[in-house]
Amino acid sequence: MSLLFSQLPNISIGKIISFSFQQEIGSLTTDSRNFTSSKGALFFAVKGKNHDGHLFLKDLYEKGIRQFVVEDESRISDIPLPECNVFLAKKSLDTLQDIVICHRNKFDLEVIGITGSNGKTIVKEWLYQLLSPDYHIVKSPKSYNSQIGVPLSVWQLNSLHNLAIFEAGISKTGEMEKLERIIKPTVGIFTNIGPAHSEGFKSNTEKIEEKARLFNNCQTIIYRKDQVELKNCLENIFNPKVLVSWSIGNEATYNVSINNKELKSTTVKIKYGSNEAKFLLPFKDDASIENVLHCIITMLHFKISDEVIQTRIASLNNIPMRLELKEGRNNSYIIDDTYNNDLEGLKIALQFMQQQNLKKKRIVILSDMLETGKPDQLVFKEISEVLLNNGISWFIGIGIGMMKNSASFPEGSLFFPNTNAFIDVSNTLEFSNSLILIKGARIFKFENIVQSLAQKIHRTVLEINLNALTHNLNVYRQMLEPTTKMMVMVKAFAYGSGSHEVAHLLQYQKVDYLAVAYTDEGIALRENNITIPIMVMNPAPEEFSKMVQYNLEPEIYNFRLLNEYNLFIKRSDYTMSASFPPVHLAIDTGMHRLGFEEPLIDELCKVLKQSHFKVASIFSHLAGSGETEHDEFSYHQAYSFKAIADKIEGELKYGVIKHILNSAGITRLPQFQFGMVRLGIGMYGVESDGHPQNNKLENVSTLKTVVSQIRTVKKGESIGYSRKGIAIEDIQVATVAIGYGDGYSRKFSGGFGQMYIKGQLAPVIGSVCMDLCMLNVTGIEVQEGDEVIIFGKEIPVSKIASEIGTISYEILTNVSERVKRIFYVD
Repeated sequence: MSLLFSQLPNISIGKIISFSFQQEIGSLTTDSRNFTSSKGALFFAVKGKNHDGHLFLKDLYEKGIRQFVVEDESRISDIPLPECNVFLAKKSLDTLQDIVICHRNKFDLEVIGITGSNGKTIVKEWLYQLLSPDYHIVKSPKSYNSQIGVPLSVWQLNSLHNLAIFEAGISKTGEMEKLERIIKPTVGIFTNIGPAHSEGFKSNTEKIEEKARLFNNCQTIIYRKDQVELKNCLENIFNPKVLVSWSIGNEATYNVSINNKELKSTTVKIKYGSNEAKFLLPFKDDASIENVLHCIITMLHFKISDEVIQTRIASLNNIPMRLELKEGRNNSYIIDDTYNNDLEGLKIALQFMQQQNLKKKRIVILSDMLETGKPDQLVFKEISEVLLNNGISWFIGIGIGMMKNSASFPEGSLFFPNTNAFIDVSNTLEFSNSLILIKGARIFKFENIVQSLAQKIHRTVLEINLNALTHNLNVYRQMLEPTTKMMVMVKAFAYGSGSHEVAHLLQYQKVDYLAVAYTDEGIALRENNITIPIMVMNPAPEEFSKMVQYNLEPEIYNFRLLNEYNLFIKRSDYTMSASFPPVHLAIDTGMHRLGFEEPLIDELCKVLKQSHFKVASIFSHLAGSGETEHDEFSYHQAYSFKAIADKIEGELKYGVIKHILNSAGITRLPQFQFGMVRLGIGMYGVESDGHPQNNKLENVSTLKTVVSQIRTVKKGESIGYSRKGIAIEDIQVATVAIGYGDGYSRKFSGGFGQMYIKGQLAPVIGSVCMDLCMLNVTGIEVQEGDEVIIFGKEIPVSKIASEIGTISYEILTNVSERVKRIFYVD
């Protein structure tokens, strides 16, 4: 069932413009940064508004790839054509999809297609876990449900599989038809429909109708009938014979009643036809109950017995379906990817590992891969090749299969029969200064390994969603002209998010510049292998030698600094002037904070012409870019800046970068992009005026803690220091593990602050303490250990900032470094 490169003109619109050898098509890739060499690999140079795969053809050639799909013939001059196979497509993405449609059509098997707004990935992962004992399953890795992710998922399909589970997501009309042809599902599951990804649709009805196109040729469509708009759409579109509905309280194919909710479980009864089944679900939250019921209905449709279903759902965990980067012991970092284990997922995790670019030993701890549908010898050979291609320093395998196939792995690898055997000796192994990927099938309970190797953390954590951060970066990139560069602010611990972790992502995303406030921040980035240009906004003359050593570029905002830098160079060695970092000139056009004012520009030019360094950029700050009432002033600043910058550039007689726009300016004043813009708080999901940019920005940071204790406080009794809180009636009080020592301001005391718990807002009562504070949770069903959100998607940082009369910047940057950061990708 192989596909040859020479067959591409028969599959997709385009032509072969270079044919050097006959080759089966092996792996498919669209991202040069994630590519690991493999036989027959085919790279698709996809062009988008903010990316162009043609830019990386030379890099990929040097990595060993010899087969390319391009859409711009003028961009392939960097490839030695006699050595390559090159297909010129009308559109590279279309060819990728056409190839996989051809591949999919070679197989006749049951395929479950999943779409919806929420729950797609967890339903897919749970179904994989629940059905694996009966089938050899192929599934979408992670959340691979996009126009690129779906074909890459389906390409995994081979003759050993007898069931496939793929998810599909769309963001606008016209996208699902191609995904339906790629997945070609026989069974459809429509999960919860909500407001997510609504921007590309005129209405919720249109969004449902577009998503439902995935099921055009399905023999069975499973959905929840309680979602009235979804029910109406599906009943209008499809033959009733293919619709399989379930409902809590309404008449449906499967009638569900919730009998009882316990502390951590729920009992449900399901009636269908003349049958009745009772299940104990290991969840009590509504979202998990809905997701697991989708799975149960699917299993019943597959004729799996009630007893087997109950046994299998008992082992489900409501675990985070994401990959997390955490601090480990002894200067190590842990990549926690412990919810499943398959080859494609391993490749994705290793790509994330490469993205970190840390100067650390790279260790992989991996379990057996279960139910792959392939011979063990082939599976372990593929694992070994993937590890080798990613430069892994040390490998640890856990499981009987790993032990039996130890010869497939490099010398020095260690093997253990089970997780406990490894944990028993883990303290004797050397994991310091390492980046450790921990990835295992659920049955191995690798979360116990994470706990044994991770740094013990304060129960209050700040979670950073790297997917959301990348999304927000791209929202702003879409507003820029193709030639406009981007500088990203990572000062103040990257607005509280964690400097070098965020900087690694930005370097991976190829931003042009980073900016920090102080020299030591820049040094820390360099020591963590950040190589892109860095501007230091508050340099000190005594730090110039360090700035040269670490190639940090100083902002020069007055003659004192300018003369000191010239003197430093003079005392060093004029002949080495090319090795001194260029400077960034700050111009004061009305902010009146730092910078050269207009009357000083002639003198500035005179000094610059006698200087022995280059000017990298000239910039200024807009004082009111986020407010309409200041637009006239912003225009005056921008035109004044342009005149000054042009004059300086003319005197220098070489080109320099000019920039004046911040996050709000990028959105509101795009005509002043000049050569570069500076992105700050907008990348973290907040506009400078506190409002998301047209609701396109996603929440990046979530500060959360836990309930430490719950007590009843009688009417008239006091709560906290100085008896600031008095109960006006009998109330329930929850003590939570955050205080002003973590950066939670004392201004939130006495009800000015609120936290999100169990779907409701609970006010702070009494005074905020150093490590703790108290919430009035009367009327909320709360237990000790429950999660509490201080700010995040549910309670925006701008909202809690307004409660105490401050701004989002202050809330974010006040989060103490003792609060551990957890970085994750969905």
